[in-house]
Amino acid sequence: MTATYQTDCLDISYNGWANYETWNVALWLQNDEGLYNIACESGTYESFKDCMKEVFNKYNTPDGVRYNDPKVNVVQINSEVFDF
Repeated sequence: MTATYQTDCLDISYNGWANYETWNVALWLQNDEGLYNIACESGTYESFKDCMKEVFNKYNTPDGVRYNDPKVNVVQINSEVFDF
């Protein structure tokens, strides 16, 4: 039996993302072909959110995280997901 310990007690990230909300949005954008294609066409997360709201009338990820949730780290999403 092996044990795994957290080595950095100050690490409060969620799987390398700023928090759960940012991770969840990134997860869907990177793993759902339809959302990924919309993201590619949008170019930035801000444009993606507007498109989802106005064109598709969708406000949440399939897990229920709002695209405009203030906890979503837009800077990290733009640099990690929209860096095509």
